Amino acid sequence: MNTKLLFALLCLIASLRLSFSASLQADLKSVPDLEKSMYSVIDGYPCVRLLNLHGEIGCSNPGNGKVVAPIIRFDSDENIVRPSALLVSSDKYDSLLMRISNDPHLAQNVVGILVKSEMQDKLKGLSPDKKFPQAEFSPYESRTYQWNPNGSGAMWGTYNFPVFLLTQSSTAMLQEVAVKNEKRRKGSATHVAEFDVVMQTTKAGTHDSESCLKEETCLPLGGYSVWSALPPIDTTLSTQSKPIILAVTSMDAASFFRDKSLGADSPASGLITLLAAVDALSRVNGLKDLAKQLVFVVFTGEAWGYLGSRRFLVELDQHSDATSGLDHTLIETVLEIGSVGKGFDDGVKTFFAHSTGVSSGTNDTLKALKHAQESLKTESIKISTASSSNPGIPPSSLMAFLKKDSRTSGIVLEEFDTVFNNKLYHSHLDDITNINSSAIVAAASIVARSLYILASNNMELSSLALSAVTVNTSLVEELLGCLLSCEPGLSCDLVKQYISPTSSCPSHYVGVVLEEPSSTPYLGYVGDVPRFVWNFLADKTSFPSKNDSSACPKDCRNTGESCIRAETDGKGVCVISTTRYVPAYSTRLKFESESWKVLPENASDSMGVADPVWSESNWASIQLRVFLVQDSSYDYMILFVGIGLTVLSYIAIVIAKAIIAKSLKRD
Repeated sequence: MNTKLLFALLCLIASLRLSFSASLQADLKSVPDLEKSMYSVIDGYPCVRLLNLHGEIGCSNPGNGKVVAPIIRFDSDENIVRPSALLVSSDKYDSLLMRISNDPHLAQNVVGILVKSEMQDKLKGLSPDKKFPQAEFSPYESRTYQWNPNGSGAMWGTYNFPVFLLTQSSTAMLQEVAVKNEKRRKGSATHVAEFDVVMQTTKAGTHDSESCLKEETCLPLGGYSVWSALPPIDTTLSTQSKPIILAVTSMDAASFFRDKSLGADSPASGLITLLAAVDALSRVNGLKDLAKQLVFVVFTGEAWGYLGSRRFLVELDQHSDATSGLDHTLIETVLEIGSVGKGFDDGVKTFFAHSTGVSSGTNDTLKALKHAQESLKTESIKISTASSSNPGIPPSSLMAFLKKDSRTSGIVLEEFDTVFNNKLYHSHLDDITNINSSAIVAAASIVARSLYILASNNMELSSLALSAVTVNTSLVEELLGCLLSCEPGLSCDLVKQYISPTSSCPSHYVGVVLEEPSSTPYLGYVGDVPRFVWNFLADKTSFPSKNDSSACPKDCRNTGESCIRAETDGKGVCVISTTRYVPAYSTRLKFESESWKVLPENASDSMGVADPVWSESNWASIQLRVFLVQDSSYDYMILFVGIGLTVLSYIAIVIAKAIIAKSLKRD
């Protein structure tokens, strides 16, 4: 009887083992399958580590490895008693960061922060930048002025823990996870977040730009600006004689979260305005007969020490290939298009002209703006001169021009007078819903007609003559969809006419310089947006090539020729256009012997002295995962049960051996 019972028990164990093994093999065919069943990878946008000559800002894991903590919902009045990953709303994360900076007890219990994606936070206003952004580059002394009264300065802090902005889908998932953690019984499993945000600069102990560039644990912030001339400049002439009207804007945005930097109002509304204005001007007849030369410049890196504009001015001084055809002594006036997407006041689209001072160039530009506004023959668009109580021009690329030469004539066209209208300045929430397309169309109409008046050198142009300068409203709408959303995003037809984008979702973060800077860079190292801007401007400002059969880019090498649309079909179109890439990186950096060197301060260069020399840490990977972890009491229970089963198994074996031995003797 005992023998039969033991045999039946062994058969049952074997069948259970085979059944479990077959089920496991059916569902989990590989180690990655097993990993997927255990871990949920969470979509989101990380805050990363940036460095300058004086230290570091941004976020990183505190050490060389991943960090793990249970997920809890955080309320502003709550005290955290154990290490946790805090799930917070996006209108409270900046105040939480400030509190952590001032509360060591709270800081030691914050393992990471998970910021929810919530649309309603826009109504409250959230700007992580300073109240006077980049005040150190101001050409005037009133650096305590608050252009950005909503600014918290959170993006300039140093945080030795990871921070992620969640997507809407991952927000819903983690809210559910946090609720489960709150309701869990003692001893049951806990949902934890695992943060892999290990920065190379942290691992190497290089905590400033000079040391990390030397040890190659970081790369300098930068990219490529673009400039273009209308009509194209004949570079075969030994000297250029036409005065230059320079129209500038910027294309890079900043935010606390690296890859969530859309900057719809600041600066993308200005970028779209300039592109629409160029398109309008390109359709006007007689451009070769204009008295003055129109030049358009789209800077990048402006959010990080005016990298683009400062480097552009250096390249001009050096007469480099990047600025071939331009003579800085011929620049008569600068018109900068700033934030214009919220230019509304009781239904009237109102824009303010911030001037550098009183000069003939500034006066002519103001007159041109007024004349352009009057030619539109509508009461719903107005141009006003900014308040004389302002300390000077607002934060803008024009500051770099003024620091270079205080006599520069220029105007910044903005949607605001004394303080920013954009309550989401440099916030991840500054997206397409924060602007109005009709304000951009109005701004583009004024800019295009003003530039035409200035280039014609005729302040008395008739409304009939100016009516030829019309903005394509459909183009503005298309540009908004292409540059400020993921659907269609950079996969839109307009962008795909010119380039093959690497991603559908646009990001206007400046990025890093991956190779030796050049006026003819390897396009794989140039971002999607700068490549699109280059092709768009080269197309709109071009004249047909004399040799229509020229193949691109092989036979497109005559003086003044450029190859556009080369990415789309590998052939492209050869046109006559003066459109150039200009490297944008710190003027305190030099690339030599395959590495970056920080140059000594030059006391005569006040902007160079103020230059922080921004860089971004390298990293191997960035990932956020969620999984279940059993309570330690459960682990102890499993341990004791295992010990008990081991003892029982030993006893069973002893008994089995005795029974078998007894049976064999009987036989």
